[in-house]
Amino acid sequence: MSETLQGADADVTASDAEVLAQTAIAVRAAGSALRERFGEVVGYRSREELMRALAANDDTALDILRPRLAQLRPHAGWVEDELDGGALPSGEWWVVDPAEGNVNHLHALPEWAVTATLVRENQPVLTVVHLPLTGETYTALTGAGAHVDGRPLHVSATADLGLSIVATSQARPDEDDEVVRRVGSSITAMLFDALVVRTSVPATLHLMNVAAGRIDAFWQFAGARADLLPGALLVTEAGGHISDAQGRPWTPRSESLLATTPAIHAQAVATLSR
Repeated sequence: MSETLQGADADVTASDAEVLAQTAIAVRAAGSALRERFGEVVGYRSREELMRALAANDDTALDILRPRLAQLRPHAGWVEDELDGGALPSGEWWVVDPAEGNVNHLHALPEWAVTATLVRENQPVLTVVHLPLTGETYTALTGAGAHVDGRPLHVSATADLGLSIVATSQARPDEDDEVVRRVGSSITAMLFDALVVRTSVPATLHLMNVAAGRIDAFWQFAGARADLLPGALLVTEAGGHISDAQGRPWTPRSESLLATTPAIHAQAVATLSR
């Protein structure tokens, strides 16, 4: 599917593959700007100071991303809040996390990225996840596979949950009590059934590692579109299986997400359903 660009590029018809290439350029530029801000721990003494520091990083990246992505898809909507969840209205939307793992960036921890995903009729069409500290760029295009710097990604061939490295993440700091209890009980269940359980933020990097075959499963309760859609497309295009924690088809409306290698999916669902 293609769309005609407007404005200065009115005579150019951009395929999804071409839009992906230009999106990657924009995301890498935003990542370079955030890398220049990285290095020292940013102190804060209140929630208000924390939110200002987070917003400063977001604004730095968005000043680069928003005009470039808007030019690529002039009629696409823009999700204002990367913490929003649920289904989107009909049409095309940019779902962007300008500093995925922003709190890690503030704490001088390396686990952060810049992401941009084009969603069409609530299905991710293309995504870019850039890791500024390593220089790696992960991309996926529906029907064309997932790649890191042009090299194909494939999920692992692990077939035994008992031999698997699995991971989870908290969706946000202020989850309600029920979600917190579900997260805790699911970690306990996986500690019994899996080889190793990792817990950290952000979700996108865990999903990226599932796509790359480095870990074998990731699950999360609740969550936002911006931290699940990029990784869901990467995992799917790398040959993995995406569902909710009960094994039902996953959509942005789902209350949980499970991403696994195909061979351990049923085992992971059984563990999370206990």
